Amino acid sequence: MKPAAKPAGRSAAKPPKRSAAKPAAKPAARTASKSAARTESKSTAASGGKAGTPRESRLAMVRRARRINRELAELYPYAHPELDFRNPFELLVATVLSAQTTDLRVNQTTPALFAAYPTPEDMAAAVPEELEELIRPTGFFRAKARSLIGLSVALRDRFGGEVPGRLADLVTLPGVGRKTANVVLGNAFGVPGITVDTHFARLVRRWKWTDQEDPEKIEAEIAAIFPKSEWTMLSHRVIFHGRRICHARRPACGACPIAPLCPSYGEGETDPDKARKLLKYEMGGQPGQRLNPPPDYPGRPAPARGAG
Repeated sequence: MKPAAKPAGRSAAKPPKRSAAKPAAKPAARTASKSAARTESKSTAASGGKAGTPRESRLAMVRRARRINRELAELYPYAHPELDFRNPFELLVATVLSAQTTDLRVNQTTPALFAAYPTPEDMAAAVPEELEELIRPTGFFRAKARSLIGLSVALRDRFGGEVPGRLADLVTLPGVGRKTANVVLGNAFGVPGITVDTHFARLVRRWKWTDQEDPEKIEAEIAAIFPKSEWTMLSHRVIFHGRRICHARRPACGACPIAPLCPSYGEGETDPDKARKLLKYEMGGQPGQRLNPPPDYPGRPAPARGAG
């Protein structure tokens, strides 16, 4: 009987097979791998989309943003508003007209406009069809004419014919939003403001200063990065850079002096020779947008309407 008992004892002592446990470990490994991939993906997105780049801290971003501003100040010491104007009313009108068109087109249109309607009182009394014809080259001329007559009436009736110097008052005028108000305040009254136009919004997102799309949210987030004293000139520098080098469709990355600080480097042309051919205005040897630019502007003035 003993020989029959030994096989039973060996069978009871045999350790359990481990093969059944192995398949359970594989899903866990895959889960861990997916989790790591998600973490790396978030880190990559936060650092500008470059794989393997450490996540940029808030402090590091602020330092980089302020360094970009310093670099832009050296690159564009002559940055300025690219609308011709001689007083707050002309700047207000020109800024309203600049919607959905170029500053050059506005600057070629306003000499005749201001010759006909030099004051709010004059423009408030304009015949709509005559005003429309003068501003037709800027596009959306009927809507713009309504805004110009409406804001001129408001200036005449509510503000004694003067453009107010407060944001709260400016945004009550027909056709005037925060962007237009900040342009007027910063350049006609010396009140710091951030101008969030299409160029500004595009560049601050490319530089990962913000991921916001709404202009007011962009303004608030950028205002938190820079001292208030820098807001107006920062706006000019960023807009200058967007118009000359960091274009919407094909940025000239290979000719950009701040490329080492840009997390989006490579979105455009990186070959230096090809990139230089994309430069515009004074950077590309072309006329600027103002018919009457500031004395320190290094480029050529824009031609008057109908000139060569």
